[in-house]
Amino acid sequence: MPKITLEIDVQLYRLLQQAARGSGHSLEEECLRRLESEGRRSRHIEALLADLRAQAEPRRSRG
Repeated sequence: MPKITLEIDVQLYRLLQQAARGSGHSLEEECLRRLESEGRRSRHIEALLADLRAQAEPRRSRG
């Protein structure tokens, strides 16, 4: 599987993590929630979401 390296604003990443923990969501769910609710696309959040999905794919296929 190809490896993807993303450069993400550290402050944005931390804010997303805090929001996810506070709402009881995963980081992926928080990104999806924000993408759906804001009605506009954020390249940063879409890139982070793609990376999270790529990391989760092997776990999903195992079981």
